[in-house]
Amino acid sequence: MQPVRIIPCLDMKDGRVVKGVHFVNLRDAGDPVENARFYQEEGADELAMLDIAATVEGRKTRLAWARKVAAVLTVPLTVGGGVSSLDDMEALLAAGVGKVSMNSAVVKRPELLAEGVAAFGSDRMVVAIDGRRNQAMPSGFEVVVSGGQCGTGLDCVAWAKRCEEIGAGQILPTSMDGDGTLAGYDIPFTKAIAAAVSLPVIASGGAGALEHFFEAVEQAGVAALLAASVFHFRTLKIRQVKEYLAARGVPVVL
Repeated sequence: MQPVRIIPCLDMKDGRVVKGVHFVNLRDAGDPVENARFYQEEGADELAMLDIAATVEGRKTRLAWARKVAAVLTVPLTVGGGVSSLDDMEALLAAGVGKVSMNSAVVKRPELLAEGVAAFGSDRMVVAIDGRRNQAMPSGFEVVVSGGQCGTGLDCVAWAKRCEEIGAGQILPTSMDGDGTLAGYDIPFTKAIAAAVSLPVIASGGAGALEHFFEAVEQAGVAALLAASVFHFRTLKIRQVKEYLAARGVPVVL
């Protein structure tokens, strides 16, 4: 088994790191560059930075933010939010970003993912799947876009399989129901997707305690653990999470 990666996530709005609950009620969580530097020193395996307002505001991700954060990192950085063309991907990768994450744009035009894979390789393509419970869906989970504001009628598991077929390198499912609640990752949601694909899956949304990280690995079989609130507000330290996982037999890089 490959070491499980710990990935702090910088949700960005108006140049600041923010964190909400169920994608709303945002709180300020500091400067992105300071946070990025701090998390790398703490032992983060990777970082993610998501421009949460880009799609809603109908604009591209802010290249300047990505460039500043990438400049202080030696670990890989994944950036998403408003990525809707090959030019967007190329600009981010040229700015020092390791991987690009796409959600709404790929739902709208799946060919974009195929184009990105052909141009830059699947290892640089992450598909973010925001989902919410909807019993009308075969899996019980529906893909939502535009910061969780719009349902798509797409089943989350079927969409994850389609993205794997197209060539995605990783899947990043975030449970809208669990986001920011600190009640634990949405295991049924995450497991449904992880069990359906052979790609690395990154658990996201709801981590609030040490056992939540272990549960996602043990019960959902994920390759990486993304979290925001517990790190931003210093409830837990990255090394603390890694030592806890190691003590429970989960391979991590200490």
